[in-house]
Amino acid sequence: MLPTSSMVLAQESTTNERIVATAVVVGLCIGLYWLATWLGRRYVHRMADRAVERAARARTLWTVMRRVILLVLAVLAVLFGLQIWAIGIAPFLAVGTVLAAAIGFGAQDLVRDFLSGFFILLEDQFQIGDTVTIAGVSGTVEDIQLRITRLRDLEGNAHFVPNGQITVTSNFTSLFAQPVIDVGVAYETDIDRALEIFGHELAKLGEDPEFGPYITGNAEVLGVNSLGDSSVVLRGRLTTVADQRWAVRREALRRVKNRFDAEGITIPFPQITINPKS
Repeated sequence: MLPTSSMVLAQESTTNERIVATAVVVGLCIGLYWLATWLGRRYVHRMADRAVERAARARTLWTVMRRVILLVLAVLAVLFGLQIWAIGIAPFLAVGTVLAAAIGFGAQDLVRDFLSGFFILLEDQFQIGDTVTIAGVSGTVEDIQLRITRLRDLEGNAHFVPNGQITVTSNFTSLFAQPVIDVGVAYETDIDRALEIFGHELAKLGEDPEFGPYITGNAEVLGVNSLGDSSVVLRGRLTTVADQRWAVRREALRRVKNRFDAEGITIPFPQITINPKS
């Protein structure tokens, strides 16, 4: 039996309706994603106006949430598209169930990675831009996903750390830092005078127009820390903005070295005396 013209027109009409419905679904998903992105950016900017820490946390959470929203909308678009085109999803669900069961036996590490990533974000252990040591790797956090965290070390190397391997996190840029300044002087040095000069230079650093804003507390001279093989080690400490600890410590060592040289205080180096065999 040949299809009549009315049947052909009906099929074409149905096809056109499905195309339009598919376009509406795709457009709706794109619109929802755009709206969510706009709201997320506004939220991040609002947090940035209130506090730096809140902005970093909001930016980190939004980076992960944006991926989740995109995935959910993509799955919904596919499911609605299959329904519009009258394609049964039962076979796909059956295949998905079999695959999920097969993967589940060997996906314990994957599940642990996702759970660890979730609690990292929930507990705010670190954020994008923080300098951390995790799983024996140190660097600046560039990206946090539910499965992995990407770090960039001082030499520019990228490290991808599965979140399930993170058992201990050392965050070097959380709230504040207290860099310790150790300087060795010769044993014949007047220690009291050396400590006075040492403390004076640390205090002057807080008045410097460049480095002063990074120092948030008074300089501390803790005294003699140890008696080494060739030097007496003096120890001091500064309280600084967290991510400026290294710059402040380097400048403090430079200033103390120059002042000791000007005052005639020797910073010794290890010496080895070799006795020839008789």
